[in-house]
Amino acid sequence: MRAIRDRLRLLYGIPSARAHGQPIAELVLTVLSQSTNDRNRDVAYLALRERFDTWEAVCDAPVDELEEAIRPGGISKVKSARIKSILQAISETAPAPTTRAAERRADDGKQTGDGQLSLAWLAELTVPAAQAYLCSLPGVGRKTAACVLLFALGMRDVPVDTHVSRVGMRLGLLRAGAPFEELHDTMLAITPPGEELELHLNLLRHGRRTCHARRPECGACALARMCPSAGSF
Repeated sequence: MRAIRDRLRLLYGIPSARAHGQPIAELVLTVLSQSTNDRNRDVAYLALRERFDTWEAVCDAPVDELEEAIRPGGISKVKSARIKSILQAISETAPAPTTRAAERRADDGKQTGDGQLSLAWLAELTVPAAQAYLCSLPGVGRKTAACVLLFALGMRDVPVDTHVSRVGMRLGLLRAGAPFEELHDTMLAITPPGEELELHLNLLRHGRRTCHARRPECGACALARMCPSAGSF
C-alpha cells in the first residue's frame, strides 16, 4: 500500500482536502450522488439548501416539495423519500446532547445554517459504533457511512466505491467478488493510519483516469509493474 501510495502521489499529489465538519450535509450529498455525476449532484444539493433553511425544514417538508427541489440530480422520487426518511430517523434516534454538547451544537447550527438536527456527536464515538449508527439509518450502507465519517468528521474509514473496488481488485488488494462489508473492512485494515483520505481520493482518480472498467490503459499505467492484472485486458 505504501508503494502504491508513493506512485499515486507522483501522479496526483497529496490531496489538500480536509474534514469539513458537516456530517448531515455529507450524508445528503452522498444520497444525491447515486446514479448521477458530480455536477448534477451539486446542482440538486444547492437547490435543496436554497429552498429550505435548515435540515429540520427538509425533514418536515412534503416529499413532493423535496422531489421538485432535487430533480436536477435524477431519480428524485426515490432520493427525496430516502432523504426525508433518513432525517426523520436521525430526529427520532439521535441522543439528547449534554449541556456542553448542546451549546456546541447550537454554535455549529449558527455557522452552518443546519439548525439543531445534528450528527456532530458521532465524533465522540468509536469508528465501529459510528458506523453501526449510520448503517441503521434507512438506505445507508458502509460506503455512505464511510463518506460521512471520513469527509465530514475526519474519522478513520475508507469509502470503497466502484472505482476504488475495481482498482483494488486488479491490484490484488481486495478479493474479487467480495461483499461490500468485506471490501470496506479489508481496505480499512490495509490503509496506513492517517492516509485514508489520500488513498481513497487517489485510487478514485486512478480508476477514473487510467484504470477504466472496460479498457484500462495498462500501457500508460504507473502501477503496471506491481499490478498482477496488467496486460490481461
